[in-house]
Amino acid sequence: MSVRPLRLGPRSVAALVLVGAIGVVAFGWPLLADDGSGVTAHAQDAPLLFAALLPLLVAVVVATIADTGMDAKAVAMLGVLAAAGAALRPLGAGTAGLEPMFFLMVLSGRVLGPGFGFVLGAVTMFASALLTGGVGPWMPFQMLSMGWFTMGAGLLPWADRLRGRAELLVLAVYGALAAFAYGTIMNLQGWTYIGGLSSGISFHPGDPVHENLVRFLAYCAATSLGWDLGRAVVTVVLTFTLGGTLLKALRRATRRAAFEAQVTFEGSAGPRADEVPDRTSVPCDGDE
Repeated sequence: MSVRPLRLGPRSVAALVLVGAIGVVAFGWPLLADDGSGVTAHAQDAPLLFAALLPLLVAVVVATIADTGMDAKAVAMLGVLAAAGAALRPLGAGTAGLEPMFFLMVLSGRVLGPGFGFVLGAVTMFASALLTGGVGPWMPFQMLSMGWFTMGAGLLPWADRLRGRAELLVLAVYGALAAFAYGTIMNLQGWTYIGGLSSGISFHPGDPVHENLVRFLAYCAATSLGWDLGRAVVTVVLTFTLGGTLLKALRRATRRAAFEAQVTFEGSAGPRADEVPDRTSVPCDGDE
């Protein structure tokens, strides 16, 4: 049985479902809103409103998950992995989607579970944004997307049984598909900003869903397909070359941390009666 630093309780699951539902609306409102909705009338303002709302929702989810049992050892591991992921992100910044941090997030989510994975993905993206100066209205969307990305790796089946090349193959396939999914949903966040720049691929508020969807697919092909492909290739290559070693290291660290062990303190109840010294037998100055 695998040891996870966080076991999701009912409150944590409810918080994840809630923020997931609101996140779907935050990303997909251009395709969900009809012509008569108030959101469509403020197409340029809607992303900013969601950008203000999402950090609060993510903070609530992180606090709820932490409240269910994230101890000092889990926080320490979270800090180490988030720092490593934030340091890896600038290595491929601006280079055709070569982002090695996605490989680390996939393997960490697989070993440490969905709850820890969501927190790790969100915190890592926040730290990397501060490190690279990438703070803006897009950052909350990136935090939520990376949280989903890492949590999904923790939800993959056969966590206790699948090992070796078969596990690496599953993780590589997931990493490749999730790399494209990450780029696609992040495109939804920025798509509305290009209104009026190009009638062939820009968002037209109030148009039928299928027409906007065709424009969106064209927008993805024109703007991010190369980046997504590079991200997927790097994730697959690193998973097959370094994945086995990193999985063993993460699982060894998790076992040694003993996240699920109960902390006890010896001697907290005081000395036993037979351990109390007999003061009547101790000589004093007046006895000699």
